Amino acid sequence: MQNKLSVILSKTLLLCAFIFTSAIVSAQTQIEKFIPGATLEGVCYYLPRTAFRLIITTEKTVVNPGNFHNYAYKYMRIQDVPVNSTTTWQLKSIKLIPYGTPDLDKAYSLKLKPRTVAPLLSLTSDGLLLGINTQETETHLPSLPESSIVTPAIKQADVQKYMTREMLQAGSTAKMAELVAQEIYDIRESRDALLRGEADNTPKDGEQLKLMLDNLEFQQQALTSLFVGTTEVSQHTYAIDVVPGEQTDKMLLFRFSKWTGLVDADDMSGVPYYLGMKVIGELPAQSLDAQIEVKRGKMQSAVYYNVPAQTEVRIFNPTVTFVDMQLPMAQFGYTEVLSGVLFDKKPLTKVSFYQETGGIKEIKADILN
Repeated sequence: MQNKLSVILSKTLLLCAFIFTSAIVSAQTQIEKFIPGATLEGVCYYLPRTAFRLIITTEKTVVNPGNFHNYAYKYMRIQDVPVNSTTTWQLKSIKLIPYGTPDLDKAYSLKLKPRTVAPLLSLTSDGLLLGINTQETETHLPSLPESSIVTPAIKQADVQKYMTREMLQAGSTAKMAELVAQEIYDIRESRDALLRGEADNTPKDGEQLKLMLDNLEFQQQALTSLFVGTTEVSQHTYAIDVVPGEQTDKMLLFRFSKWTGLVDADDMSGVPYYLGMKVIGELPAQSLDAQIEVKRGKMQSAVYYNVPAQTEVRIFNPTVTFVDMQLPMAQFGYTEVLSGVLFDKKPLTKVSFYQETGGIKEIKADILN
């Protein structure tokens, strides 16, 4: 039944899109609750629920031990070098981006009748109402950046090209380590001699001197990595979409592990991250006057819009708060109406709506020529 309803909705929106392309036509505005399959002659639209996209930036660090880690202290006097390969993760930041998603409980249809001015509706690609008698531009969520290397590890090929034949032909690992260590000390002496201007081949050109020093520094780092190992740091970004329902103090979003990175909410290996939402302040009270309610009930020609509620939103783990902000949310407010009479006569009324909440952004009137 649900699949059948989805098909009906899709067909209805296709027909609505066809009608929408017809700019301003001679018709009367009548807007009413949309019943799928029963109002195919109308322009259909949805009001949004406010959803969140969480952009989670993480950093992955991969450490590999050097081939000569057992000789790091003996020949280089370096302690506490890694002896095993390790991969660790760190969560660097969480960014929250609000956006609107169609609320299937708030679907409406604008019917067209002849001999009066009908509005031009601006809709998003998924049917959210953006504007009446004004062209509004749909905003899209940003693309995620690709994973990138922040600090590249020294490659084995770079190390080997600085090893002499004597090193490569050494009869044991210990002897090879000894020869590499001696080469590192020779490089340091050559660098120091260049800095003091005592080397026989010290260039007079400053740029050439810098190139020589940089090359010696890279040689030293490459050979030293055989003792201390290599470290590569990369950045990875993920997106999680959340469509909140009710207010909550602590809704589990995901977990994050130091050893495996972002994991599912039910994976107990990770630290939990929570979402908290609380309406702050007070909404403008809806009228409870009996006479006004009677008039509202008779108002068949109307445009529905949301009055969102200002909400405090937090994303946190047991020790750190990553997001603490206030923003309007559609689902915690209520729905109001604009009389369709506004759009049936001159001056031409223009209304724009926030895509994230369905609330009114601006109302203005233009005189039709």
